[in-house]
Amino acid sequence: MRVTVLTLAVGLSLSSLCARADMVDDILDQQILPGMTTLASSAHQLSQVAQTDCQPGSAQLRDAYGVAFDAWISVSHLRFGPTETDNRAFALAFWPDSRSKIPKVLSQIITKPAPSLDLPSEFASYSIAARGFYALEFLLYDSVLSSHGTAAARCRLTRAIAQDIASTTDAILSDWQDTYAAQMRSPTDRYQSEAEIKQELFKALTTGFQVTADMRLSRPLGSFDQPRPNRAEARRSGRSLRHVRLSLQALEPLAVTLAGDNADLAEAFRAGFATALSATARLDDPSFAGVADPSSRFRIEALQNQVNALRGLAETDLGPSLGVDAGFNSLDGD
Repeated sequence: MRVTVLTLAVGLSLSSLCARADMVDDILDQQILPGMTTLASSAHQLSQVAQTDCQPGSAQLRDAYGVAFDAWISVSHLRFGPTETDNRAFALAFWPDSRSKIPKVLSQIITKPAPSLDLPSEFASYSIAARGFYALEFLLYDSVLSSHGTAAARCRLTRAIAQDIASTTDAILSDWQDTYAAQMRSPTDRYQSEAEIKQELFKALTTGFQVTADMRLSRPLGSFDQPRPNRAEARRSGRSLRHVRLSLQALEPLAVTLAGDNADLAEAFRAGFATALSATARLDDPSFAGVADPSSRFRIEALQNQVNALRGLAETDLGPSLGVDAGFNSLDGD
C-alpha cells in the first residue's frame, strides 16, 4: 500500500510539473512569440509604406499604421524582458503624455529638422516624445501637426519614426527568439524557479487590466462633473475603444491558460471576457467623446466595472491558485 501511495504521489507531482511546463510553452508558442513576430512584421510594412507614401492623408499609410498599432496593443501588456530593455516600450508608446510633450517636440523638429533625422542610429537617441505610435498619430491625424512646416520636413520625420518603430520591434523580437523564451522555458538564470515565471506572466495579466481600467477608461471618464474626453488614448485616429477591445482579446487567452486545469476558473474568465467584449461591441463611441453624455457615460462606466471585475477575479482567485500576487510593475508610480 505504501509503495502504491508513493507511486501515485510521484505520478501526480510529475503530472503537475509537466502541466506547468506546458502552460509556459503554450503561452510562449501560442501568444508571445507569434504576437511579437506579427508586431515586427507589421512595423516593417509600415516603414516600407512610409518610404514611398508619407503624406498624412494617405489611406495606404494610415492602414499600415493601424495594422502595426493593433499589433502593439495586442502585446503591450507584456511589459517585461525585451520590451523593457532600453525603454523600448516607451519608445513605441509614450502615453499618457500628461504634459503634451509630443506636439511640442514634433513641432520643434519639423521647424528645424537636423541632418541626424535621416540616420536611424541618431534618431534612436531623440526624445522619447518624438518616437513611436503616438508621435506618428499626430503627424497623420492632428490638424495642426499634419500641416505644420514644410511637407518635406514632415515627410522626413514620418519616415524616421516609422523606421524607428521597425528597428525597435526587430530588437524586441530578436531578444525573445534568441534568449528570452529559452530562459522562461528553463528557469536557471534570469528566472530561478517556475514560481518566478508564473509571477511574471500573472503580473503581465494584471498590468493589462490596470492599463485598460485605470488609463484607457478612467482618464477620459474623469469625473461626472468634469469628464475628460480629450484624455482618451489615440482619440485623433478614433482608436480609443478599439484599444480596449484589442487588449481584452489579448488578455483572455493569457488568463484562461494561466487558469490551467481549474475548469471553473477558466470558465469564469471566459464568461467575464464575453460580457466585457459584448459591451465594447454595443458602444458606438470610438474615441469616448460621449463621456459627457449621461447615457453614454453609463455604458463606458459599466465597461470599466466589467474590466475591474476581471481584474478582481485574477487577484482573488487566479493569483492564489498560482501561488503568486501581482507585485510591482513598471507602471506603478506613474
